[in-house]
Amino acid sequence: MGGTASSRTAAVNSRGRPLAAPGLRGLLAVAAGCAALSSPARAADAADPALRDARLVAAQRSDLAVLQVSGQSMLPFFDEGTVIVAQRIDPARLRLGMVAVYVNRFGQTVVHRIVRKVDGGWQVQGYHNRRPDTTVVNAANLLGIVYAVFQPLAPPSPRVAAAGPSPVAIAHAAPAR
Repeated sequence: MGGTASSRTAAVNSRGRPLAAPGLRGLLAVAAGCAALSSPARAADAADPALRDARLVAAQRSDLAVLQVSGQSMLPFFDEGTVIVAQRIDPARLRLGMVAVYVNRFGQTVVHRIVRKVDGGWQVQGYHNRRPDTTVVNAANLLGIVYAVFQPLAPPSPRVAAAGPSPVAIAHAAPAR
């Protein structure tokens, strides 16, 4: 893990409004950089300014990655299609209230809020879930934390979805498993 940046950059949406959630310190890195985008990725960027803007932010640092949210357990903060930028973080820096991106015991990438410290790591839970996730977040499965959030102007386009596999890694915001 590298050192932390001494300056802070605020992401903004196409209307100039800040996108970084208060109190969050970073994002996660699970996908490769944005240098060479495939044709489906370029098509998705053209159709979705949120995705394009998130890629621009993530391209500035090697510890950032872009993910798209699938599911509704994190409403009202993340809805289906929300684009997040995640940052790798040293697990020792995790704190209550941060939104972690991790791989659960079923192999899914999940984005949920840290709700308590437990033996072996941290317990996480989606806002709309009645109970916490069964997978404890720790150094072995932590990918990072949410650094910036980009809300799409419209639901994902069926035309972009038909262009092929998603050009963006998916982070599930789903019922606890």
